[in-house]
Formats: sequence, structure tokens, C-alpha cells
Amino acid sequence: MNSKARLRVSSGPHIRSKESISNIMYSVVLALLPATLAAVYYFGIQALILIITCSVTAIITEWCFQKARGIPATIIDGSALLTGLLLALTLPPQLPIWMAILGSIIAIALGKQVFGGLGYNFFNPALVGRAFLLASFPVAMTTWKMVDVTSSATPLGGDPNMIAIKDLFLGRVAGSLGETSAAAIILGGLYLLYKGYIDWRIPVGYLGTVALLTTFVGKGGPIFHLLAGGLMLGAFFMATDMVTTPVTKKGRWIFGIGCGILLVIIRVYGGLPEGVLYSILLMNMFVPIIDKYTLPRAFGEVKING
Repeated sequence: MNSKARLRVSSGPHIRSKESISNIMYSVVLALLPATLAAVYYFGIQALILIITCSVTAIITEWCFQKARGIPATIIDGSALLTGLLLALTLPPQLPIWMAILGSIIAIALGKQVFGGLGYNFFNPALVGRAFLLASFPVAMTTWKMVDVTSSATPLGGDPNMIAIKDLFLGRVAGSLGETSAAAIILGGLYLLYKGYIDWRIPVGYLGTVALLTTFVGKGGPIFHLLAGGLMLGAFFMATDMVTTPVTKKGRWIFGIGCGILLVIIRVYGGLPEGVLYSILLMNMFVPIIDKYTLPRAFGEVKING
């Protein structure tokens, strides 16, 4: 066999969009505006400072890495801003600023730039930043403030029977900046669905699986589990990331359902009350396999043995 003949050209998925990257990114940022405003309304200046800190740090970190690599800076495309904003919305409102800065640096550096930048990362960058902070500073990341600035457990960490569904829906509960108001997240998610920027199969598969399974297992019932924690934020804004999710319709169903199954396992049987972070990151790992077995064989494709 000729050792030089190793390059094989096969037909593959060529994803095209009439929208530019910047249009999509800033549209997602716009969709997060209701959740951002809700966070500032309920948690005040602390929330605003965290959001600005994470966003600015993410942009600066991306610029520094691109300059160091000698490639054109693309910070105006909105992807770094979106990463910083998403990370901020996963953080507790009283988190020290220096931790937020560190998390944003990790999100861009290890979650994105180390793989080559936008479009090459395997994991959602914002979740990489949150995972790092949760592993490094578990106490700070799991200490919450109610909207009246009193310490409290999150709904998932407390008694479901003591939490009113209305409070979960509107946001008058303890939690991270972007996970308290399900209404604000749903509003932004519906906007993205309307614009066609996310595939409905992933959030429907994710939320539907959680609703079905929690009908039979766990405390609180399906409505509680759907509205509590970061599920809505994860289902509409993180599990739907175009770069880290499958490219096929069947694959997206598998991805969403897999996220839902993992979430319920972690919430009901695991040692942590919340599992959105790990459910999405774990399914991100399986995306290449999902794509491999769900991509249709196109005419002219070359099958490589071994």
C-alpha cells in the first residue's frame, strides 16, 4: 500500500446558513436579555457586576489568545461575549469577582481556544468554565442568596413541597443568576426557536425526557423538575450550541434524550442536586459517535476500513 495515499475525500455534511456568525451570536445574546434583566431585578448590582465582569474578561481573553497565535482578532463576532454572559448566568450572585474572572479565562482558554477557536471546540465553553469553578471552589459555587439577600438552599437542594410553582416560574427563589426565572428563559428560548437558530428537537427531547422520567421517580413531580435549577437555561441555550451538538435530526433527538436521562439520574440518584452541567458535557463527548452512526451514507462516500 502506498503510504502517501492517506488522504481520502468523502462527502460530508456541509452546513450552510444565510445568517452570519455575528448575527446568530448577537441574536442569542438578545434572547438572553430577559434572563439578564430578571437577574439584575432579583439580585441587584451584584448580578450586574458579575455579568459585566464575565463578559469583558471573556472578550479580553479571546483577544489575547488570538494575538498570541498571530491570527486576526474576531472578538466583534459576539462569540466571546456570549460565552461570558452564559457563564455569568450559571454563577451564584455573591460569587467573588476574582473567581468569576478566573472562570471566564478558563472558559475561553480551555473550553475554546485550546481546541483552535470557534467551531473546533468539543465542549460548551461556558460549561467548561462553570465545571472548573465548581470543582475548584465548591463552597462558593453552592452558597446561595435568596432575592431578599438571606441565605437559602436552592429548590433542588431543599424540600420541593415548600416551593411554590409560581415562584419557580417567575424567579423568586434562590439559585444562579440565570436559573431562577424560568419564564425569562422560556421567552428567550421561544425567540430562538422562532428565528430558527436552534433545533427544537434538542430542547423537546431534553425537557420531554425529564418530564416523563420524573413522573415516576424523584420528588416534586415533573413540573417542579422542569422549572427548578438550570434545566431551562441548559435546554434552550447550552444543549443547543451549534458547534457541540450533532448535525443530524436523529442525532439531535438522541442528544436531547440522553441529556434528559443523565440529568434525572444525577438529580435523583447522584450526590449532587443539579445535573444540567454534567448531562450536557457528558453528551458533548458522544457527539462524534452520534454523528458517525446517524449520518446518512451519501453517494460517492468512501468507507475507510480499520
